[in-house]
Amino acid sequence: MRLATTPPASDRTRSRPRDDLRALQRIWPLLGVSGTRLAFAVAWGSLALGAAVGLAAVSAWLIARASQMPAVLDLTIAVVAVRALGIGRGLFRYLDRLASHDVALRGSATLRERLYAALAGGRLDAVATVRRGEVLRRWGADVDDVGDLVVRSVVPALVAVAVSVGAVVIVGALSLTNGIVLALCLLVAGVAAPALSARSVRRAEIDGAVARGEVSSAAMTVLDGAAELTVSGRLEEVLGGLSRAESDLRSARDRAARPAALAQGVTVAAMGLSVLVALVVGAAELAAGALNPVELAVVVLTPLAAFEGVTALAPAAVHAVRAADAARRLTDLLDRAEETARGHRHPGTAATVVAQDVTVGWPGRDALLEQVSLTLEPGRAVALIGHNGSGKTTLLLTLAGLLPPAGGEVLIGGVPSTDLADGSAATVATMTSEDAHVFDTTLLENLRVARGDVSADEAHDALRQAGLAHFLAGLPLGVDTPVGEDGALISGGERRRLLLARALLTDAPLLLLDEPDEHLDPETADRLLADIVALREAGRGVLVVTHRRTDALAGVDEVIDLEDRSWR
Repeated sequence: MRLATTPPASDRTRSRPRDDLRALQRIWPLLGVSGTRLAFAVAWGSLALGAAVGLAAVSAWLIARASQMPAVLDLTIAVVAVRALGIGRGLFRYLDRLASHDVALRGSATLRERLYAALAGGRLDAVATVRRGEVLRRWGADVDDVGDLVVRSVVPALVAVAVSVGAVVIVGALSLTNGIVLALCLLVAGVAAPALSARSVRRAEIDGAVARGEVSSAAMTVLDGAAELTVSGRLEEVLGGLSRAESDLRSARDRAARPAALAQGVTVAAMGLSVLVALVVGAAELAAGALNPVELAVVVLTPLAAFEGVTALAPAAVHAVRAADAARRLTDLLDRAEETARGHRHPGTAATVVAQDVTVGWPGRDALLEQVSLTLEPGRAVALIGHNGSGKTTLLLTLAGLLPPAGGEVLIGGVPSTDLADGSAATVATMTSEDAHVFDTTLLENLRVARGDVSADEAHDALRQAGLAHFLAGLPLGVDTPVGEDGALISGGERRRLLLARALLTDAPLLLLDEPDEHLDPETADRLLADIVALREAGRGVLVVTHRRTDALAGVDEVIDLEDRSWR
C-alpha cells in the first residue's frame, strides 16, 4: 500500500452564455410555473403600468384642455379618470406583487423539492466532492436566484412589451411620425440597454458568484473548525483568505454597478430623444393643422410614462444573467446525481464488504491510498490506523459505496459498488462519521434518525449495548431527555456512544465507524473502542478507524496500519 498526496483543487469555472442559456432552459421546467398564475401576474403588472401611462396621457389632456377654460362639465370625465387611474395604479401594483411573488415562491419551493428528490434518488456521491459551504449556497441563494427570475425578469419583460405597444398605439393614433419615433426609442432602450448591461455585467456577476462561494466555504470552515484551526495555527491564514474573498466580492459588485449605470443612461437618453422629437414634430404638425394644442400635450408627455416599463429591463437582464449562472451550478448538481449507469443492482444475500487492490481518492484529484485489500463480514472486527490526512475517511467512504474507487474493486454484498442501485449499499454497511450531527432534541428522536419507527424499548437496548446503561439510569426523563444543540448537554464520550447506538439501530450488519474515539480522554476512548470491538460477538461486523495505537484494539481480527503500510 502506498500513500499519496492530494493537491487542492480549484472550483473556479467559466461558462459561455450559450451554456448558461441551456442550463436555464433545463432548470425552468423544474420550477413548475403555472401558465395561468404567470398570466395573472403579467396582467396585473400591465394594468399597473398601463394605469401610469394612462394617468400621464389623461393628465396631459386635462391640463391642456383646462387652460382653454371650457365648461366644467367638459372636464368631469377626465377628472374622474385621473382619480381612478391614480388609485388603480397602487391597487394594481399591489395585486401584481401578490401574484408575481406567489409564482416565484411556489417555483422556488417546487425547485427545491425536485432538486432534493433528484439528489436523493441519484448517486450518493453527487455532492461528496462539493464543499459544504458551496452546497449550502447552491441550495439557498442559487435556487432563490432562479425562482426570482419570474419576479425580476420574466414578468417585467412581458409587462414592458405590453405597455410599450399600448403607448405607441396611443401616440401613433394622434401622430404617426411620433408613434414611429417612440417605437424606435423604446426599442433602443428595451433591447440595446439590457443587452449592453447583460454583456458587461456577466463576467462581474460570475466573478461575484465565485467570490460568494469562497466566502461561504471559508466562513463554514472557520465556524466548524475554529478549535482545530487555532491549535494548528492556521486560523489567521483562513481568516485572511476569508477577508480576501470578501474584498473580491466587493470588487465584483463595483464592476457590476458600472455597466448598470451606463445602461440606465442609455434609457434616459432614449427617453429624452423621444420627447424632444415629439416636441419638434408636434410643433410642426400643430402649425400645419394636423394636431391641436391638447393633442400636442398628450403626444409630448405620454412618452415620459411609457419608458417606465423599459427602464426595468436593464435590471431584469442583470438578474437573468445571475439566474442563468445559478442554473448552471444547479444543473451541475443534477448531472452529478444522474451519472448513474443503467442496470444497477441491489446487493446479494452475502453481508460482506470486500476491497480488492483498491485505490481511493476524490474524483479529479491524486490518489490517497493504493492497493488496499480487506474483508469485512459479520462477526469480524478490523481496525484502520493512520494519522490525519492519510486517507482513512476517504477509504471508509469508498467502502461504504459513497465514493467510487479510483482503481481496483469494492464488492458490497457480492456486487461491485459502482453497479449498486443508489442507497442500496446501506442495507449491508452503514457509516458513522466522526462529525455526524446530533440534533437539538431528545435521545429517542436522535436515535430515530437511523430508523423512524424505533420504540422506547429498542432505544433503551441500543443505548445499553453502546455502553450508556448507567448514564441512562441516571436520567429522570430517560430517552426523552434533550441533548442540546449538537449534543451540548452531554459529554463528548456520551455523544460518541449515542452515535454508536444510532448506528446499531440500522438494519445493516456491518458498521463503519470513523474515529469514534476522537476528542476523548485516553481512558474513555479505550473503553469505547473495547465496547465497539466487542460488537462482533453480537454478530456485527465492525471496521473502526482511529489514529491511536492502543491495547483496546488487541481483540480485532485485523489491523491495517497506514503509516508503516502493514497488515496483521
